[in-house]
Amino acid sequence: MSALPHTVPDLAQDLAANPLLDFSALPRFTDIRAEHITPAVDHLIAACRATVAQVTASTGNTWDDFVAPLEDANEKLSRAWGAVGHLHAVIDSPELRDAYNDNLPKISEYWTDLGQNLALFGQYKALKAAPGFTLLSIARRRIIDNQLRDFALSGADLAEDKKLRFKAIAEELSKLGSKFSENVLDATNAFSLFIEDEQRLSGVPQDVKDAAREAAQADRKPGADKSAENRPGTDKPGADQSGAGKPGWKLTLQAPSWLPVLQYADDRSLRETIYKANVTRASEFGDAKFDNTPLIDRITVLRREEAQLLGYANFAEVSLVPKMANSPKEVLDFLHDLAARAKPFAGRDYAELYTFAQEKLGLDKLEAWDTMYAGEKLRQARYAFSDQEVKEYFPEPKVLEGLFKVVETIFNVHIKLDTAPVWHEDARFFRIESRGGVGVAQPAGELIGQFYLDLYARDTKRGGAWMDDAITRRRKPAGIQTPVAYLTCNFARGVTGANGKKRPALFTHDDVITLFHEFGHGLHHMLTRVEDLGVAGINGVEWDAVELPSQFMENFCWEWDVLKHMTSHIDTGAALPRALFDKMLAAKNFQAGMQTVRQIEFSLFDMLLHSEFDAGKQTPLQLLDSVRRQVAVAIPPAYNRFPNNFSHIFGGGYAAGYYSYKWAEVLSADAYGAFEEEGVLSAAAGARFRDEVLAVGGSRPAAESFKAFRGRAPTLDALLRHSGMITV
Repeated sequence: MSALPHTVPDLAQDLAANPLLDFSALPRFTDIRAEHITPAVDHLIAACRATVAQVTASTGNTWDDFVAPLEDANEKLSRAWGAVGHLHAVIDSPELRDAYNDNLPKISEYWTDLGQNLALFGQYKALKAAPGFTLLSIARRRIIDNQLRDFALSGADLAEDKKLRFKAIAEELSKLGSKFSENVLDATNAFSLFIEDEQRLSGVPQDVKDAAREAAQADRKPGADKSAENRPGTDKPGADQSGAGKPGWKLTLQAPSWLPVLQYADDRSLRETIYKANVTRASEFGDAKFDNTPLIDRITVLRREEAQLLGYANFAEVSLVPKMANSPKEVLDFLHDLAARAKPFAGRDYAELYTFAQEKLGLDKLEAWDTMYAGEKLRQARYAFSDQEVKEYFPEPKVLEGLFKVVETIFNVHIKLDTAPVWHEDARFFRIESRGGVGVAQPAGELIGQFYLDLYARDTKRGGAWMDDAITRRRKPAGIQTPVAYLTCNFARGVTGANGKKRPALFTHDDVITLFHEFGHGLHHMLTRVEDLGVAGINGVEWDAVELPSQFMENFCWEWDVLKHMTSHIDTGAALPRALFDKMLAAKNFQAGMQTVRQIEFSLFDMLLHSEFDAGKQTPLQLLDSVRRQVAVAIPPAYNRFPNNFSHIFGGGYAAGYYSYKWAEVLSADAYGAFEEEGVLSAAAGARFRDEVLAVGGSRPAAESFKAFRGRAPTLDALLRHSGMITV
């Protein structure tokens, strides 16, 4: 039945009740529905456009005349759309996806129009030239400079016909990026492999098998009526008549499922099956409607056209304008230099692995689906421990306790579990408070920041791990607006063991590192002291410096004084033995050369694709092959379609910026050197890092923040030393 048209009073009433338009507190996730999205977006965009018209009609050219009103209006749109985008990423549904994609072009159009508004551009120029500019705070001067730069990058100076083309490109790119990510998620969920012979799972850890059995039992025919589960006579293919699911074990392309298979499964054919399914996701080898190949081609062409409209030779040049690196050549030189240093170590790593696989595992050839398996066996043989053995010491509650202890100790804060509306039962909410003390700006108990934590993989959740902002710190008439972050991972959840008891989630050491990494991003967002939106937290920070705090936090995962407080064996409760930690430390740089050149391979592909690539002479896959011939030591099979699920650069914000992981790793390794010199949990070093890096956000160039903390420019030596690739 179709609804009657809204009357004006009804529409006003609906808007008043729309949870996406309530900015009085935290997002009302338990109330948000797909049908709320379009009315909220339409209302907020209309309000933003009205504000733009109002401020551009005014003759005032001060911060309060036009910047502040615009910030107020745009923040509401950003917060509402941010909540929608977050839900789209963590609890996707057909209804939500449709509403998101219906409104994405409107959002893109508004921001493009704003970036091309000549009247606003003129007001910012006038504010920059006004005598009062020098009286503004450093943060506000930085925001104005960034805005002037961004107007130019948005095509504000273009002729009208070129503006229209630029706008069309921006809108199409936003749609393509969203579709790319959706295809990866859908292709991931489209695959499952049911194993009924347990012998095929030989070597796979018991907790992984328990999770696979639970997944099989929970599997139902799509669209099946769950109310029929216990109804006599219900007949579902592949399930028993009680509707309890399917027999055996279900393997998927969610990371907690496929990774352990490649690392531990003795069945080589099973490893090959899972490997091939994973590396061909969203390609021509699967369902055609999920194939990202044409999207990659179109995205690459459009980005180059967009750059050339702006007067640049390629998209990489545009991408680097707001970054620390000055040119594609500088980045390529950095990557080639690092590759030259790392490749000898990578070659040695691979040769050792190949010999071990032949002599100890009886593999005549080391295939791509053997590498992780052979690597785990070699690690066990050389260092007498396995990742699975270590995992038993990292139950989730103890890991969180240890993480929070590190943060509380070095940054003088206190973290508490709190309550808030959440989107899924997996999600939790925490608050960060000041612990006060002599010389501390915030008194004890004062709220500093808050964060959501959503740790487990789901089929409605895109893969990977990330931090995003829900609310950004700023000063308002009523006081300081507290920053709020989303911290999202895709770890394996706790399972019911053979004894029938529910066990907490167990984290691999790599999982622990990932958690510390994302929390570092969160700290950058939440511990800022900047009071203007444009440069508070991670806003305004150069993209190739954004990874500094996250990679910095990873270092604590290798410290005995940290790990001894965050481990407890799942069965005995014993802390991680020092002898086992010493083995882990000895193996820290195991295959570091191979891991480094792999990251360089991705970074070079990204930078070359967006700078020197010529679609008329080669395909993206051919470009990747040429990069591999330069830097890789392990060449994957020809069917490998890594670009088709490279969401970082095609569906995320890392286009011509993936190098930033290695670039920022130089900064983070060098920054951590201060803690190695002064004490791993040094509160003094922590206070300086917070004051000079985290607190200032994007209010000054990242290079200045690093120098203020370290007292000098960064050097490559710390990274090479941390990676075991330097002998001095």
